[in-house]
Amino acid sequence: MLLLLFLLPVCWAVEVKRPRGVSLTNLHFYDESKPFTCLDSSAVIPFDQVNDDYCDCKDGSDEPGTAACPNGSFHCTNTGYKPLYISSRWVNDGVCDCCDGTDEYNSGIVCENTCKEKGRKERETLQQMAEVTREGFRLKKILIEDWKKAREEKQQKLTELQAGKKSLEEQVEMLRMVKEEAEKPEKEAKDRHQKLWEEQQAASKAQREQELATNAFQELDDDMDGVVSVAELQTHPELDTDGDGALSEGEAQTLLGGDIQMDAITFHDRVWAAIRDKYQSEVLPTDSPVPSAPDLTALKEEQPLVPSPPTEEEEEEEEEGAEEEEEEEEEGEEDSQVQGEQPKEAPPPLVPPQPGSTAEEDKMPPYNEQTQALIDVAQEARNKFEEAERSLRDMEESIRNLEQEISFDFGPSGEFAYLYSQCYELTTNEYIYRLCPFKLVSQKPKLGGSPTNLGTWGSWAGPEHDKFSAMKYEQGTGCWQGPNRSTTVRLLCGKETVVTSTTEPSRCEYLMELVTPAACPEPPPEPPADGDHDEL
Repeated sequence: MLLLLFLLPVCWAVEVKRPRGVSLTNLHFYDESKPFTCLDSSAVIPFDQVNDDYCDCKDGSDEPGTAACPNGSFHCTNTGYKPLYISSRWVNDGVCDCCDGTDEYNSGIVCENTCKEKGRKERETLQQMAEVTREGFRLKKILIEDWKKAREEKQQKLTELQAGKKSLEEQVEMLRMVKEEAEKPEKEAKDRHQKLWEEQQAASKAQREQELATNAFQELDDDMDGVVSVAELQTHPELDTDGDGALSEGEAQTLLGGDIQMDAITFHDRVWAAIRDKYQSEVLPTDSPVPSAPDLTALKEEQPLVPSPPTEEEEEEEEEGAEEEEEEEEEGEEDSQVQGEQPKEAPPPLVPPQPGSTAEEDKMPPYNEQTQALIDVAQEARNKFEEAERSLRDMEESIRNLEQEISFDFGPSGEFAYLYSQCYELTTNEYIYRLCPFKLVSQKPKLGGSPTNLGTWGSWAGPEHDKFSAMKYEQGTGCWQGPNRSTTVRLLCGKETVVTSTTEPSRCEYLMELVTPAACPEPPPEPPADGDHDEL
């Protein structure tokens, strides 16, 4: 590019005489003193038939300056700009194709010679590009030096971490042993505490069951003779076993184990477990009036100790047989609510034991001072071990990251290393594209939404002679009924690092351009000053 810049100002002081449309390179084929041999050797013709507006050669080489041969080529000298070949068909077609206008010598069209102006603009552009290349390469050398220093520092840090890792591993192992030793007496003390609490729970539960059974026995023992008879048991139809809504004498006797009556001890041991879930206390009827707020809480606490209410079938049978009685009872209940809810003031002997402390009893009591001290010692040992183990994991992660970064291929001299921890974005009308070199490329809707992975780092993908001119990112999010998305990133020379464009030339295959000083080649030596060279 810079060589072209230096050649552009060169112009020929002497115009070499040659047939129209022939370049200086091909001039030796057109010797007026000899017959003309077609360039494809298809024929030999007298030289005066060259440019006679008749096509004699198959390749059209005898008519370089006319439109006689459709496959011929016309050479535009374009002095002051770049020489150019055009198709012979465009000669004298009324369109100025050469900037010097030599292609329209006989069409009646006057073409302005714009070669000088085009050459000036071209030189300005090339000069700007040459300046960018020079400045970019200067920055590239700085990047290379920075990576050399950074790599040495990272290598030194890696050596220190690897040495410290062994010491930290020994410390972790020592703290693990301390922790395990502290946890042994802690576990024994906690197990003792748990066992004692469970024994207390079992005893408390047994006591509550005994009280429930005793209260039920007292309710069933209507004549208070110290035994429950078959007739007394029959007063509780909810204990029905065959589903007819009534407890027959046979069913009641079966519940009593074949006996006609049973004392309290035998009732608790043999009967209570069989009827517990069906039994309904006479103290807390199922259709009692709605209590006030404080009593509702108390009732809720009592419910776990009261046998479950009758089934839906039993309720339906009872309702069908006593609709009128229920209406009267509801009226009575409303009256009782107005008068102060007297059912709450049942005689103490008939009220089941208050389980208000059940919630507290279900919660294991705090550990005693000796057990808590052992727990505190073990917890401190655990904290120290976990902290050391966490430090070891962090150190291992740092070692892995440093090893990966040091061994990464950042270009011939590491000039691309500075991109490793950076990300660059390009915003278009619809999307925000994000490139994190050596990691991934993503696309996110501009108006919000989750990002789409356009590929993760794969490899350098430039041609064999310029491997580091492109990057390949692969295995991105799959397209609908298509391949996984992938992105090729072309690296272009520039003074700044910026993503300049993103396109999708093929479905699910993206092309991104990243300008970076690291891609700038070494420029050729600058030309000598204007007064230091000879004119041609």
